[in-house]
Amino acid sequence: MLSVIIPASNEESYIGPCLTALFASSRVADGAEVIVVANGCRDRTAEVARGMAARAAAAGWGFRVIERAEGGKPAALDAGDAAALGDLRAYLDADVIVSPPVMAQLAEVLSGPEPRYASGTAVIPPARSRVTQAYARFWQSLPFAQSVAPGYGLFAVNAAGRARWAQFPAIISDDTFVRLQFLPGERVQVAASYRWPMIEGFAALVRVRRRQDAGVAEIAARWPELMAREAKAPLGLGGLLARALREPLGFAVYAAVSLAVRAKRGSGAWVRGR
Repeated sequence: MLSVIIPASNEESYIGPCLTALFASSRVADGAEVIVVANGCRDRTAEVARGMAARAAAAGWGFRVIERAEGGKPAALDAGDAAALGDLRAYLDADVIVSPPVMAQLAEVLSGPEPRYASGTAVIPPARSRVTQAYARFWQSLPFAQSVAPGYGLFAVNAAGRARWAQFPAIISDDTFVRLQFLPGERVQVAASYRWPMIEGFAALVRVRRRQDAGVAEIAARWPELMAREAKAPLGLGGLLARALREPLGFAVYAAVSLAVRAKRGSGAWVRGR
């Protein structure tokens, strides 16, 4: 069975569409359930999620909503894991919209006994901000975004893969931590897509990029041995210049965001990814 865990903090505007798409999924072999963990919410996230119970039942999905007074994504992921019944686990951000085949394809590639990590094919929907549009075009051409199963917004593991770590550590970048538990040959990207929105506006891009950089640096400091598993293709000056020539506006925005991040380092505390 596949258990889909959705940590959701103040996501009342997003959790409904996220669950609607999930419950429209193709049939998952051996069944599926979703666990929404509403953590530290000051809005109607849990109420909106519970309002999807009838749709879950009609789709044949198991469904639970857990409320936690405390915030913190790692603790929410742990709470979802503790309640999950499935031997396959998918971790889904509350603002992600999956296409119908994604969950079935993930369950299929994770069905073997060997440790496996998998994700779908991410699509960034059109942004409202021209700055974000340009940044997204350039960002998607970079080695990380082009690597196999980068896993931002959605990643999944089988039982042998989940045994690679115990509880989620209290860190910024849980998705990077999990992905680096696996060697490149153990990661699989399925063809089915999911929509992952990028945050709008220059200041927000700087804030999120600062957090992302801090998350990677934190993992490198605490588990330096994991960084050897990154396996993304080197960019190099030539690769950077080639991308800049193909997308000059995107490069200009990306470079400006990078310079702003270096000019003022933040605390690396959690911030919303959009």
